[in-house]
Amino acid sequence: MPGNSPRRATLATVAASAGVSVTTVSKVLNGRSDVAPATRSRVQSLLLEHGYVHRSSRRDRAEMPATVEMWVDDLCSYSAEIIKGTIEAGAESGVAVVVTNTRGTAAGGTSWARDLVAAGRRAMITLTSGPTSTQLAALSRAGLPVVVIDPLNLPDTPVSSVGSTNFAGGLAATQHLLALGHRRIAYLGGPATAVINQARMHGYRAAMEAAGVPVPPEYVRTAGFCYPHGVKEGAALLDLHPAPTAIFAAGDGSALGTIQAARARGLRIPEDLSVVGFDDTEMATMTSPQLTTVRQPLREMGIVALRTALRLAAGEKIESHHLELATELVVRGSSRALPTG
Repeated sequence: MPGNSPRRATLATVAASAGVSVTTVSKVLNGRSDVAPATRSRVQSLLLEHGYVHRSSRRDRAEMPATVEMWVDDLCSYSAEIIKGTIEAGAESGVAVVVTNTRGTAAGGTSWARDLVAAGRRAMITLTSGPTSTQLAALSRAGLPVVVIDPLNLPDTPVSSVGSTNFAGGLAATQHLLALGHRRIAYLGGPATAVINQARMHGYRAAMEAAGVPVPPEYVRTAGFCYPHGVKEGAALLDLHPAPTAIFAAGDGSALGTIQAARARGLRIPEDLSVVGFDDTEMATMTSPQLTTVRQPLREMGIVALRTALRLAAGEKIESHHLELATELVVRGSSRALPTG
């Protein structure tokens, strides 16, 4: 974690908060009976609040098999590739990776973080819309470093993260369509406030501006990265007058949804509409025609996240708290040159 993270609590910290001596706090920790019940209760509450970890607990933790907690919102093709990379790197390092689907959970607080430590967790990796600042603070007090993969929203608290070159990917996708002669190019993005969506959209706009091609406001729509978003928002784009001849969708799922919306209107891909996605998941090669898309190094992102988490857990200094891996445009059959004449 960055240097301005909260410090781990000491006996002196807890003693000062409780208004007692360090000796009294030590007696409570060691189960001594010569402490007044009210004092014991107050000290125990403050130990929990400060996230104090007793030395014996740390020894027990060191003797347990090392594990890393991985939070995931959705188990889909995108996340599956990242999980594979994380587990692969864990196996190489002798570390087990425990994957938890966090949808619908409300984890947080000092006791939750301490339970993770007690269960042998060395670090946490998140592939979610979170974690929240409250959760990050609790994890920091418990001494658990966190690495966030491809965060939708950056936490208020500084945190280590791994992502890809989203701006460069958006730029490359749009430049590809421009090189094919398209000028009516629409952008179908993810959630409007998501940082990865913002980066991909800025790449799209930068390419259009550099080519001197104006972008009508209605040609930019934001919703989500999944198939249903592509079906709905892709249909809205195709119902415009004039309709775009090409659509850059900021996710493979939404790109495939856009293709479905086009086919429902009798349009052919790529003869009548070129479509480019983002991610290069397995779905990209399971459709006909196969999807032109921007490849994110998903498995490598998981590998880097695991290795970074273990370095942080070992107290090592890392060179950068945000790492971006290179994207690459993969041209397949869903894009073609704009017919002339």
